[in-house]
Amino acid sequence: MQRQTQVQRQTLKYSPLQIQMLNLLHLTTLELEQRIKEEMEENPVLEEGKDENSTEEEKVEDLLDPGETVGVGDDEVPVMQDYYDWDEFRDDDIPDYKTYANNFSADDELYTRPMVETVSFRDELKEQVHFLRLNERQQLIADFILDSLDEDGFLRRESDVMADDISFANSIFVDPDEVESMLRMIQQLDPAGIAARDLKECLLIQLDRMNHKGENWELGRKIVSETFDELGSRNYDKIMRVLEIGEEELKNAIQLITSLNPKPASSLRNDALINDSIKPDFLLRYTDDGDIEVQLAWGNSPALRMSKLFTEMAEKKNDRATNQFLKNKINSAKWFIDAIKQRETTMLNTLKAIVRLQYDYFQTGDIKKLRPMILKDVAEMIDMDISTISRVTTNKYVQTPFGIILLKDLFTEGVASEDGTEVSNRAIQEAIREIVDAEDKRHPLNDQQITDMLADRGYNVARRTVAKYREQLNIPTARLRVVI
Repeated sequence: MQRQTQVQRQTLKYSPLQIQMLNLLHLTTLELEQRIKEEMEENPVLEEGKDENSTEEEKVEDLLDPGETVGVGDDEVPVMQDYYDWDEFRDDDIPDYKTYANNFSADDELYTRPMVETVSFRDELKEQVHFLRLNERQQLIADFILDSLDEDGFLRRESDVMADDISFANSIFVDPDEVESMLRMIQQLDPAGIAARDLKECLLIQLDRMNHKGENWELGRKIVSETFDELGSRNYDKIMRVLEIGEEELKNAIQLITSLNPKPASSLRNDALINDSIKPDFLLRYTDDGDIEVQLAWGNSPALRMSKLFTEMAEKKNDRATNQFLKNKINSAKWFIDAIKQRETTMLNTLKAIVRLQYDYFQTGDIKKLRPMILKDVAEMIDMDISTISRVTTNKYVQTPFGIILLKDLFTEGVASEDGTEVSNRAIQEAIREIVDAEDKRHPLNDQQITDMLADRGYNVARRTVAKYREQLNIPTARLRVVI
């Protein structure tokens, strides 16, 4: 016999609207447009908003089949007249050019950006290989080597490993010497340095391919071949001591080496054709009174509403399956529309709070006026959870008069200054950048010297903090910033 017991416990359940909104909050504008299109394809109850001038009869007629009638008052008007006497109209074939009137000029046409077909650098190298007149076996090895190149054009695999892979993939035996021989042929292709195993070999190949070889060339090749590690760490004093050369000779050789391409595949890639454009999610509008208005950048996202035809159909007496289908689709459409509206409200409230907290920054665009701000500050201002603010600001951008800004970049930690006020760490990073830009490149400042100069400006930060900010700014150490 089973025993029944009552247990009281507290659980957290999300409503369908909350789940919809949480799924939509983290979407960017482009992702939301795609999500709306997918929802409209799955749910026939959702439709785009139309002009208010269109009559209700026109909206219904769009959903009827040809030949059906629509009721207007007490009369029934056919939607489209069917012609049964085709003999009468079969000869009524007027050419299109006689009824066509061009009432638009070329200026009225919208410009469409042409799609550019791009070819990968590996395909361009394979086209060069075709001129080498290779046999089928050599062509197979050459294609495998080119497909093994990384995005910078380097070959990071050993010859014996590639020989084994080619043998297993094609059921033939390939000797590593065959791979080495084909590799040397490929290294003669353009651009110079392609298919090199490392940066040192890449630079040596480029130096050997130079037409004009003078005194600087000999010294440059000697520096790369004998003191490459010191060259990478910019230990110029040791290079001059090992090679027994003067500072002027070293300077001329270094200028020659820096003219080489450390990433040979970059000359074959047209990075200008890669369109990594950012579409902002918010727009800021500045009024004449000095106020800042916040708007959503909707772009091509349609306004949504529920189809009146399907809602009226649901009110009629249909079979059980039809009623259940319509009910589910109508509820789903209503939840989706409400979630979109709630998403708009949440996003607008969030950015308005951010603008109020960073008002001085948005007025001038000066990074030094950026105040310390964390997610908790915005959440408390609009009475929302921190996780909600995090979703709203993730991968979202705002269009300002001084550029497009990632919202996450506005959240910074605070550092106490000498006068007791808190300063954003972004302001300290900007100060570090200014100090490095103004330093003597022949004798760059180390982290301790930068720390002392920041203290003179009122920023009391530790040396390890300066090192961390310097790395975040992609500024190398003092030794790597030396310019002779």
